[in-house]
Amino acid sequence: MGDEDKTFVWLKRQVDEPVAQKIHALGIKGIYQRKEYKRKYPEGEAAAHVVGFTNVEDNGQEGIELSFNKELAGKAGSRRVIKDRLGRVVEGVGEQVPPVEGKDIQLSVDSKVQFFAYQKLRDAVTARKAKAGSVVVLDAITGEVLALANYPSYVPDKRQNLTGEQLRNRALTDTFEPGSTMKPITVAMALEAGRVKPQTLVETGPGRFSIGGFTISDTHNYGTLTVEGVIQKSSNVGALKIAQKMSPHEMWDTYTALGYGQKPQIQFPGAVTGRLRPWKNWRPVEQATMAYGYGLSASLFQMAHSYTSFAHDGQIIPVTMLKSSEPAIGVRVFSAENVRRAPDAPDGRGTGRHRPTGADGRLFGRRKVGHCAQAGRQRLCQQ
Repeated sequence: MGDEDKTFVWLKRQVDEPVAQKIHALGIKGIYQRKEYKRKYPEGEAAAHVVGFTNVEDNGQEGIELSFNKELAGKAGSRRVIKDRLGRVVEGVGEQVPPVEGKDIQLSVDSKVQFFAYQKLRDAVTARKAKAGSVVVLDAITGEVLALANYPSYVPDKRQNLTGEQLRNRALTDTFEPGSTMKPITVAMALEAGRVKPQTLVETGPGRFSIGGFTISDTHNYGTLTVEGVIQKSSNVGALKIAQKMSPHEMWDTYTALGYGQKPQIQFPGAVTGRLRPWKNWRPVEQATMAYGYGLSASLFQMAHSYTSFAHDGQIIPVTMLKSSEPAIGVRVFSAENVRRAPDAPDGRGTGRHRPTGADGRLFGRRKVGHCAQAGRQRLCQQ
């Protein structure tokens, strides 16, 4: 029964038009129809985890619809009246409160980038018979989220058989051990601390290193490598030896500055913190494994965010789901000189299972332009 009108009871809401016409044709006394607006989602499953959806009362349940429900929905007006015994309004009493229209929300998401990111992700998951996958694309200048997609996904308009697996926004809620994608960060912090230079030699032979009763191995015996070579060969032994030149406290400070072990500051529900243990509790083997991305965990979104420090001259920038035309103001983690000296990311033959790279092999996104799609009650706009 509607809270605002208790003179009737809903039998079924938002039925399809053909069904409504058949019921109307029956002419059953006491059954009436009322037209309502129904939320439409033009981008469908490609942007489902970004936009989310509303329930039948138009209240946000997932995604941006939930995060900005208050702004989108507005506020109902009110007035006090006197009615006669038949329920007819006789006169108004007191001051009338006008309704407040909901605001439009313009997202930073580029509809073209979002569509192609989702399409490529879906094809990759299917081709590799993977359980699921995620993709995040950030603008390295403004901090805007240009695309965020997960597979499997769902069609927001058709949620009859929706499962938890489809609903999960894995890019924000699922964590993993990043693997070799952490090696450039290890090198960057060593460069920043002045412990190495790009051409410093690191002995990785015979391709194994024992520490704390554990043996850490490379896929091959790479012998003596430069710091740049450690990244190019994705050497676990080389990365841990570079890490040993720093204290656990130094590494922990850099990790936290890059957002690891911290909840992402983004206007979105469900973002997780990940796992980064206090540096005082690190054993030597844990410091070694963290150098090549094991012993800590992060979401894909946290990984992508941390890499903005490489694309933004050593500054990690705040990320946003909302449209922004101004360059983001970052917090310096590395000097611009050391970022330029840092080698590129591993070539894909390393230990990391998640390597979000652009078309040119680097991990830095750029801004796009597009259009704003109408989406029902108030607008959720995508570029």
